[in-house]
Formats: sequence, structure tokens, C-alpha cells
Amino acid sequence: MQTNDVSSIIKLIPDISVSIVLASIVLLLVWFILSVKNINTNNEHFKELLRDAAELHDEMLFKQKHDEELFKQPPPGGDCPICFLRLPILRTGYKYYSCCGNIICSGCVYAPVYDDQGNEVDGKTCPFCRTELPESDEEDMAERLTKRIDVKDPIAIHDLGCCYRDGKHGFTQDHVKALELFHEAGELGHTIAHCNIGYAYEVGHGVEVDMKKANQYYELSAIGGCTQARYNLGNMEVETGNMDRALKHFMIGAESGYNDSLKGIQELYTDGYATKEDYTEALQLYQTYLGEIKSVQRDKAAADDEGNRYY
Repeated sequence: MQTNDVSSIIKLIPDISVSIVLASIVLLLVWFILSVKNINTNNEHFKELLRDAAELHDEMLFKQKHDEELFKQPPPGGDCPICFLRLPILRTGYKYYSCCGNIICSGCVYAPVYDDQGNEVDGKTCPFCRTELPESDEEDMAERLTKRIDVKDPIAIHDLGCCYRDGKHGFTQDHVKALELFHEAGELGHTIAHCNIGYAYEVGHGVEVDMKKANQYYELSAIGGCTQARYNLGNMEVETGNMDRALKHFMIGAESGYNDSLKGIQELYTDGYATKEDYTEALQLYQTYLGEIKSVQRDKAAADDEGNRYY
């Protein structure tokens, strides 16, 4: 088989990655050798060669499908149940309430609360269900969070895992227990939990350092929409010199509203690994996200307290 023949095959299959084409060519070459040379197909050496070529083809095809899933833009996160605007991804831009299990944006948390008669009441009640708030985080953990865990609320389970990981709110630091809870929350669909598992494997919290597993959990989390995991993957690709893949991760992160991903693209542009068009597109995608989350009430909350900043 000549080089021109190989080029012709590749041109005939434009929608398939080159790696899969090359694997397919290996299969063709094996077939060609067996046919032209009239070699006995029962020869164990050539049987093994054919099996290896088929396995390579399958591996390349699997990798392509995996990358298609990995680099697909995840859907945006949920909306605030009060103002119905898209929730920001910045952690200070929303709050989880264990009384009702809702995530409420900083603007609605900050806004005045009124009773059924229209009278303003103090801010010591949940903005959504009007349940009186606990006096301390310890009380919240001991009572309400436990109830949410009993009904398998993945956010509550994850938050308890964070308490064990950080040794906060009266809990003794226990990385092994934290990992157990992160795994449980992840199995229930909480993508941030998978990111925390990935980080545990990256730094060795409760487990031996295992970068392969860290990458696997970061990928699982990123596919589910976790922007921190997506950013981590981008940095890992930069470290290994895979700038094209890093750019893809950062671009997805920028569209999802992750400012550090936008900065990552800026750095790639400065270093010559991204084009001006790439950076311009990322800026436009990030601005679109800001347009979907901005509100007067959220701006008021952020202006009053840095702890309410939402972008």
C-alpha cells in the first residue's frame, strides 16, 4: 500500500479522527498482507497481529466517543426558586438551606422577608419556606442537615463530607469519612462531590496519591457541569503540553461562567497557544453568562457585603 493510497483513505473519511483512521489502516494492512502474500490465516502470529490491530481500533474509537462526551458543553445550572434567575456558580453567590433543601441566590437571601400580611420580618427565617433559622451552624448540622441526609439529599451528604474534611462545625477532621460521604453524594448525582474525590486522589487526602484516578473523577465531575473540575483538567493538560485540549476545557469553563477559565485562555493567548479569535469568543461567552445571572437585587447584596459577591 502506497502513501497516496493512505491519503486517499483519510480523505474519504473526513468525519473520523485521524487516530481512528490510522488504526483502521493497520487492519487494512494486515488484511492486505494476508491476501497478497497468501499467508495461512491459521498462523498464530498473524492471528495475534490481527487481534492487536482490532483492539487498537476499538480503543481509538472508545477514546473518540469519550472525548465527544468530555468536551460537550454541559447544560447551565439551576435557577433560584424565588427570583427564577440562573444561579451563579460562585460559591458566595448562593446559599443552601437545610430546612427545605433549596439553593437560593444571594440576592434573594439579602432581600427583605415579608409575612403573609405583607409586613417585613427579621432575616432569621428561610427566604423560601419561612422556617426559623438555627442559632448556629452546629445546631443546623446536628438537626436539620441530619434530616436532609436521612432522605438522601446529596447536597446535605456532601456538606457533611466537607465538615469532616475540614474539621469544621464541631466535627473532627477525618479524610476517610469525608471520602465515604463524597462517594455517596456523587452516586446520588452531586457532581461537586466527584471533584472533591478527584482532589483527594491528587493530594493524597485519605487515599494514596493517584493522578490517574484524580483525572477520572475530575472528568466525571466536569461532564456533570462542575467548573472547578473542568478548570483542574485544563491545568493538567497545560502541564503535559496538550494546549489544544486545555483550550477546549477553558472555553467550556468560560461559557459556564468560571472566571479562572477565562484567565486561563488569556494566558494561552499571551503565550501563543490560543488565537485572538479564541480569546474574543471566550470573552463573549463569559459576558453572556453574566447577562443571565445579573440582577439589581444581587448587585445590592454584593455591594453591602463582599460575602455576597456572585461573579
